[in-house]
Amino acid sequence: MEVLKEKVEEEEEAERAERAEKMMRPLEVQKEDTTRTQEMLRDLERKLSEIEVSIPEKPSTFTKDAIDTSKLPLSYQSNTPKEEHLLQVADNFSRQYSHLCPDRVPLFLYPVNECKVPKFVSTTIRPTLMPYPELYNWDTCAQFVSDFLSAVPLPDPLKPPSYLYSPTVVLKYQEGNCFDFSTLLCSMLLGAGYDAYCVYGYGSQDLCHMDLTREVCPLTVKPKEMVKEEEKAPPKKYAVKPPRDLTSRFEWEQEIKRQEAVKAEEERRLKQGERLAEQESAKTDPLHGLRVHSWVLVLSGKREVPESFFIDPFTARSYSTQDDHFLGIESLWNHKNYWINMQDCWNCCKDLVFDLGDPVRWEYLLLETDKPLLSLTEEEDDGTNDDDDAENLGKEDEDKSFDMPCSWVEQIEISPEAFETRCPNGKKVMQYKRARLEKWAPHLDNSGLVRRLTTYEDLECTKTLEIKEWFQNREDMLELKHINKVTGLNIDYFKPGHPQALRAHSYTSMQPEMDRVMEFYETARVDGLIKREETPRTMTEHYQGRPDLLSYRHVNFGPRIKKLALNSAESNPRPVVKITERFFRNPVKPADEDVAERVFLILDERIQLRYHCREDHLTASKCEFLWRTEGDSKGNKIIMTPDMCLSFEVEPMEHTKKLLYQYEAMMKLKNEEKLARHQAWESELEVLEILKLREEQEEAHVLTISIYDTKRNEKSKEYREAMERVMHEEHLWQAEAQLDYLAPFLAQLPPGEKLTRWQAVRLKDECLSDFKQRLIDKANLIQARFEKETQELQQQQQWYQENQVTLTPEDEDLYLSYCSQAMFRIRVLEQRLNRHKELAPLKYRALEEKLYKDPRLVELLQVFV
Repeated sequence: MEVLKEKVEEEEEAERAERAEKMMRPLEVQKEDTTRTQEMLRDLERKLSEIEVSIPEKPSTFTKDAIDTSKLPLSYQSNTPKEEHLLQVADNFSRQYSHLCPDRVPLFLYPVNECKVPKFVSTTIRPTLMPYPELYNWDTCAQFVSDFLSAVPLPDPLKPPSYLYSPTVVLKYQEGNCFDFSTLLCSMLLGAGYDAYCVYGYGSQDLCHMDLTREVCPLTVKPKEMVKEEEKAPPKKYAVKPPRDLTSRFEWEQEIKRQEAVKAEEERRLKQGERLAEQESAKTDPLHGLRVHSWVLVLSGKREVPESFFIDPFTARSYSTQDDHFLGIESLWNHKNYWINMQDCWNCCKDLVFDLGDPVRWEYLLLETDKPLLSLTEEEDDGTNDDDDAENLGKEDEDKSFDMPCSWVEQIEISPEAFETRCPNGKKVMQYKRARLEKWAPHLDNSGLVRRLTTYEDLECTKTLEIKEWFQNREDMLELKHINKVTGLNIDYFKPGHPQALRAHSYTSMQPEMDRVMEFYETARVDGLIKREETPRTMTEHYQGRPDLLSYRHVNFGPRIKKLALNSAESNPRPVVKITERFFRNPVKPADEDVAERVFLILDERIQLRYHCREDHLTASKCEFLWRTEGDSKGNKIIMTPDMCLSFEVEPMEHTKKLLYQYEAMMKLKNEEKLARHQAWESELEVLEILKLREEQEEAHVLTISIYDTKRNEKSKEYREAMERVMHEEHLWQAEAQLDYLAPFLAQLPPGEKLTRWQAVRLKDECLSDFKQRLIDKANLIQARFEKETQELQQQQQWYQENQVTLTPEDEDLYLSYCSQAMFRIRVLEQRLNRHKELAPLKYRALEEKLYKDPRLVELLQVFV
């Protein structure tokens, strides 16, 4: 505080010198200035009168009158004695600060809440840990606050607001200014274990107005790919040396430098053009450095935060403490204390030291703080006055006994419905530099769309480059759709669970036999297919994990003979011209017998084989079969000749393979060719099936509903309603069971008289006889219905016997249906009658025992037991 006193004295002397210069100015100069000022005022008044001013509409926001304060708790409407004491301490601190620092703005200490009651800003923070795992990290918390609330500008951009609503009210109305955003976010971060603080300071115009048109969208930034260094195989001792490279290394280096220079020049030119365009579009802010803003500071230490950083609650973006968007800090606070920044912000926040335990840099309100105070140096210790310390010792002890009161805000709660909806009204739009981001709540869009990112070529966002759409709860497991407007390429990404185990689908058209690439989850397929690439004339498939060790199949197609529809592959498949298959190495077989690649040249009637190469060899063995039809024109079988098999063996065997072995191998390869052609045909059919399924799924847009979502799940809702209906019926049955069975008989007796033994016996007999008669009536009713159904069935059977010849098939069907239903009713009535005969005596004896145990008759009927 002594440093502040010296500064104040210097400023007062400078002000006195300026006043003396003004008093010494000549009177004539003052008159001329007065006349000029009057003329300028008249001209300015005339110009202003000609300007038509259109009053802008005020942004819709909730006001104090719109809040129903009658339902708020008592802590919102009044202060406790401890809070009143804190307000007195804060008011005294504010007056001392204004006296010692008259050139600085007033502190933001105790604004009024929604009930117009002054509350200290630290007590408005309510640390709360949300019950959702997604809100345990700072980035997801900030994103939730940014999406859930609608930003409202400050009434005066140069001053902090005069009010600060509670986080519960802000969550209820989903609107607030930057201070409301920061208070809510700080409460959630403190509950999650972060060392977070609300900051009151000054920000740039883009930061205060939530203007992201100059910022790059985070979704457009590609993550850096980690380049894995391939392990080089150790050189073989007897390997052949590669031929010497005779190209000039100097020319190669010069060519690389030239290409890098051209590339750098192009990038510099593009950046310069963008910078000029931004400078032309950007207007200088006349209030630069004066706009009030509030954000959140997260200090390092807790939750393994390595470095302190800022969070803008409007955009949920994190910034370094050296960022140019943050121009200065007045004060900051958490739920325990309040600190004032005593450092100079001439270089924005770049030189600020966030050591809150340093009283020279940060002046605190309450002495009791969890931040350790820095130890004083020896020179400062020598300069201090021991007498003053002794006098102030008692006062410091008294002040240290006071700590921050508990928060007056209720527990912050977010309902599952509100957490799922996120954005106000379920939708939010954000504009970035050359990008537009739209967000929807789950189940709001019929197609399951939850997010869409549109990227543009120009800054005016008129030419679309690409569109990315994210989906949730899709039955077809569609997760992301990437549409490139320039090339027309569409890429669909799927989560595991697709009926065809599809992972990704790249295409330019949904018509069959066009350029497309399909990727699959190989673990979910029996054939181990990973990738399928298709063009109008070729189809390439990649496999992994197959028992036959097939890794690659390439099929070449020829033109169709008949011109039919493209989706007629089943009736008129494309003729196969060539099939190429490759296999992984089988360690069980020798390399000379393990086929690495085989090519079926169908039109040329040839089969080419290439075997795996041994580790100690440079070339691999090869073999080619020239097969002909099985018979000539006369029907005679062709005999296998040596010229039908051409082979190259690295190490020829002592005895060449016989013709029989070659004939069997050729017959086996012919069967393999038929199988490969059949598999190629099945692949074509699978592609058509996938395309047809994708068209149906895109038209239907069926969404899945979790079994735990009782509001949207119809089956769960019906089950719950059925259970409630059963419970209601059971409740009614219990209520009927609790009815007094003696009430109709007691009503016949005079009221208020005591029962005699004779009356009790008569009541018992009448009750039993009435119950017995009811059982008999019920049995007679069931018997009458049974006889009626039997008689009607006999009559219908007699009618059928008489008119059987003339009946039509429709009449016979009606007769059979009636007989089936009648027999069902007769069996049910027969079962009810038999069950009634079995239970009637038991019910009679149960009622008799109940009458003997009735408290109103038990004493009078003991003689008859």
